[in-house]
Amino acid sequence: MGIRQLLCRSREFKKTLEVSRPRLYRIAYAWTHNPALADDLVQETLTKAWQKHDQLRDPGAGEAWLFSIMTNCFRDHHRREREAEDIDDMDIACDHCLETEHIRSELAARVRAAIARLPQGQRQVVTLVDLEGFSYNEVSSILGIPSGTVMSRLCRARAALKALLLPDMAAATPRMRRVK
Repeated sequence: MGIRQLLCRSREFKKTLEVSRPRLYRIAYAWTHNPALADDLVQETLTKAWQKHDQLRDPGAGEAWLFSIMTNCFRDHHRREREAEDIDDMDIACDHCLETEHIRSELAARVRAAIARLPQGQRQVVTLVDLEGFSYNEVSSILGIPSGTVMSRLCRARAALKALLLPDMAAATPRMRRVK
């Protein structure tokens, strides 16, 4: 491979990294609920991907490869940090939203809080499948678990979210009276 092809390939990979950064951050934030930690995970992921981009065999699987790297960075972080942060103490609500967006932000905060209450494995699977649209096989590859485990975790996560969110939604919805 000539120097020109290497340079062209490096530019294309750099573009892929730039485009993937917002998606990586969304997932990292959904997993950690900590903007600084999410930013650190994304930065570490992009650094490792750049250093090892010549190991990527299938350019079509680049995004899944990036999410696999981020999963490993996330695991490494938890290995280093034995103490977990209490999610219930975190303030996820948006204080500076416009009044017209208040209901939407309140709903998003409820969903985030419900997702935060899920066990880590379920939280990872539900964010990758339902929020980012990855297939079960891609999530299986990203997380390094069997696809049957992906499906069972997703089923349990959705059931848990339904149980957590439906009582809140019923209370927030105004009741209508039938008038004859």
